[in-house]
Amino acid sequence: MNPWQLIRRTVGRRSPANPQAHMTWAHTSVGRTVTRTGVFLKKQLWVWPIIAVVILSVIGLFVRSAIESTMKANLSSQLQTLLTAEAAMLDKWLEVHAANAETAANDPRLREQIGHLLVDEAASDEPVSRPDLSRVNSDIAKALAPIMASHDFIGYFVVDRSKEILASSHAVLIGQRDIRDYDQFLSRALDGEAVVSAPFPSVVMMQDEAGQVRTGEPTMYACAPIRDESFLIVGALALQLQPQREFTRILQLGQMGDSGETYAFDRNGRMVSNSRFDDDLILLGILPDQQLSRSILNVLIRDPGGDMTNGFRPTTRRSEMPMTRLVADAVEGRSGVDVEGYRDYRGVPVVGAWTWLPEYELGVATEIDLAEAFMPLTILRRTFWGLYGLLVVSAIAIFAFTVVVANLQREARKAAIEAQQLGQYTLETKLGAGAMGVVYKGHHSMLRRPTAIKLLDADRVNDASIQRFEREVQITCRLNHPSTIAIYDFGRTPEGVFYYAMEYLDGIDLQQLVEKYGAQPGGRVISILMQACGSLYEAHSQGLVHRDIKPANMMLSHRGGEPDVVKVLDFGLVKAVDEQKRAGVSAEGGLTGTPLYMSPEAIQSPMTVDNRSDIYGLGAVGYFLLTGRPVFDATSIVDLCQKHIDEVPERPSSRLGHNVSDELEYAILSCLEKTRAKRPQTARDFAQLLRKCPEAKQWNLEQAEAWWARHERGQSVEDGPARETTTSQPGYDQTMVFGND
Repeated sequence: MNPWQLIRRTVGRRSPANPQAHMTWAHTSVGRTVTRTGVFLKKQLWVWPIIAVVILSVIGLFVRSAIESTMKANLSSQLQTLLTAEAAMLDKWLEVHAANAETAANDPRLREQIGHLLVDEAASDEPVSRPDLSRVNSDIAKALAPIMASHDFIGYFVVDRSKEILASSHAVLIGQRDIRDYDQFLSRALDGEAVVSAPFPSVVMMQDEAGQVRTGEPTMYACAPIRDESFLIVGALALQLQPQREFTRILQLGQMGDSGETYAFDRNGRMVSNSRFDDDLILLGILPDQQLSRSILNVLIRDPGGDMTNGFRPTTRRSEMPMTRLVADAVEGRSGVDVEGYRDYRGVPVVGAWTWLPEYELGVATEIDLAEAFMPLTILRRTFWGLYGLLVVSAIAIFAFTVVVANLQREARKAAIEAQQLGQYTLETKLGAGAMGVVYKGHHSMLRRPTAIKLLDADRVNDASIQRFEREVQITCRLNHPSTIAIYDFGRTPEGVFYYAMEYLDGIDLQQLVEKYGAQPGGRVISILMQACGSLYEAHSQGLVHRDIKPANMMLSHRGGEPDVVKVLDFGLVKAVDEQKRAGVSAEGGLTGTPLYMSPEAIQSPMTVDNRSDIYGLGAVGYFLLTGRPVFDATSIVDLCQKHIDEVPERPSSRLGHNVSDELEYAILSCLEKTRAKRPQTARDFAQLLRKCPEAKQWNLEQAEAWWARHERGQSVEDGPARETTTSQPGYDQTMVFGND
C-alpha cells in the first residue's frame, strides 16, 4: 500500500452536535489549512523521509537475507560433510565385519566341522548317523575363537538352508527354526550375500552393563554364506556383535556444538544407537526413569508436536505420533539436508542432514538445535529490528502530519457533498453507489435540467482512481451514439471532489427489468440488443472495448417521447486496444469484468480481449433477457469461469420450455462461441443476425408504449447499489478487477 492509499483510507471524525457549524468550519478552516499546505503536498516533500525508511529497510533486509543465505549454505555444507564422514566410517565398519564373517565362513576347518552338521540324509538310501553335536559344537567354537576374540564378536550360530539352527554359542537356540528377528539377514546370506544386520533386541539371554542376564538387550549380527566343495551354499554363519561398543561410538564421534548429535535408526523410525542426551530424555519422560535406561532401541523418533524441553507435553502416545521430517524422508530412501528447521524427537527445532544405507536397512542422521546453529543470525536480527524500529518511529512522526492533512482534505470533500452543492450543481437525491463512486440526482443551477452527477468516492481518492475516473469521462465524451450515456460536464471542486454530470435517465436497468418482470419476449430482446449493438459498434470503431457488458450497465428508459430507449453505461473499464504500451489504470493484463458475462479469453488471457469479447457479453445479456437466467449456474467463481471456458450453453428454448426461433437462438448462441472467430465479428454483424429473426417484427412502438403505461417507471441508476437477486449467483453479477492499483 502506497502512502496515498493509506491516507485516503484514514477515517476522519465529524462533530455530531452541530452539522451546520461543522460544515462552515470545513469551508473556512479546512480551506485555509489546505491552501497553506497545498504547495507542500504538491511537492510531496513528506514522501522523502518515508522513502528513506523504505530504502534503508530494503537494504537491511537484503543484507540480512544475504548473510542468512550464506550462513545457511555454510551450515548445509558442514552438516553434509559431517554426515558423509560419519556414514563413510559406519559403512566401512559394517563392511569390515561383513568381510570378517565371510572369512570365517570360508575357513577350511570351520567348513569341515560344519559339514558334519549338514549331512544330507536324503542323498542316501541308508540312515545317516549324526555326529556328536556337543563335540561338533565345541570344535566349531574352537575354530571361531580366534576371529571372535580379535574382532569383538560375542557369539555365533550356524543354520542350514532351511534356517534351522544347528550350532550356537547359545545352547537354547540349537534346533530352533525361522526366528523372525533373524529372518531378514539370514535370507540375504543364504542368497549369497555377506551382510550385517541393524541392531535389534536379542531373543536370547544376554548380560547387560550391570552384569544382569536378560533378553531384549541390543544386538546385531554379521552373517555370511557357507559353501561346500562345489561352491554351493549349504548354510550360513552368523557372528554376534554388541552395538553399544564400536557401532555407537562411531556415531557419537560426529557432533556439532553443544547440542549436536549423530544417530542411526531403522525403517520403523526406532533409534538403534545411543543418544548423547539419555539423562535429558529421562527427565522429559521419553525414556523410563530406570537404572541403565538407554535410548538405543527404546526411542521412537517421532514428532511430539511441540518443544518438550520448554514444557510441552503431548496428548498422544509416541507410537501414534508422526515420524519426524528427517525419518519420514529417509525411510523412503532419500537423502537430504534441511537448514530451514523442523522438530526432532524432543520437539526441539533443529537443522540436520540424513541419508539411508539400503544395503544395511539403516538411516544415519546428524542434527543440531536451530537456536545454536543460527545464534549469530539471531543477534543480527535483533540488531536489525532495533534499528528498523527507530527508523519507523521517526517516520511515523513525519507521516502523522500527512495523515492529519489528508483527513482534513477528506472532511472538506465530505462537507462539500453534505452541503449538496458542487460548483454549479445542486445535489438532490442519492440514486446509488458503485465500485468507484456515488451517483446523485441533481440539477444545474442555471439550466435547471435534471442531471445525474457521479462523484468519486472520498474514501477511494488516489492517483489511480482519479486517472480512471477522468479516463471514463474522456472516453465516454468521444462517443455520440444515442444509446450511449451522454456526458454534460466534468470538474473538481476546491475541496478536491471529482465529479462529472451526465444525462438523467428515468428508467430501469436490465438487471432490474428481469428481476421485477421476468424473461422478456423475443421481439423486445431483439430491440434492446440492436440498440446496444449501435452503441458498441461506435466504441469498437474507435478502438475501444467496454469489458464490462452486463444487464446492470444497460438502462431502459422512456426518453424523448420514445419508449424502450437503451443506454449503455459505465465505460470506466474501457480498454484502448491500440494503446497497449501506454501506462493504463484499467488493470491491463489483469482479470477485469463481471463473472456471469465474461468471455473465455477475458478469463484466460485478459491482455488479448477485443471487440468480440464485448459481443460475447452482449450475447450473454441477450440470453439473460430471453430466459430470465444467466448462461451458466455455478457454485463458485472458479466453477463459473471454467464453464465459460469449457461448457456449451443450454439452448434458450430448453431453458424456457417453449420454442424460440432457430434464427434468434443461433444469433445469441453464436455470440457465446468459445472461439472468437466463430462469433459475429462486429456488433453490426450481430445486429444483422437479429434483424433476420422472426421475432424482430413482434415488438413495436405500440407494445412498448403499452408496457410503459402499465408499469411504474424505475429510478435512474447509473452506478446502482449492489443487489441481492434471485436471477444470478450472489456476487457473480458484480464487476471484478484483479491486477488494478
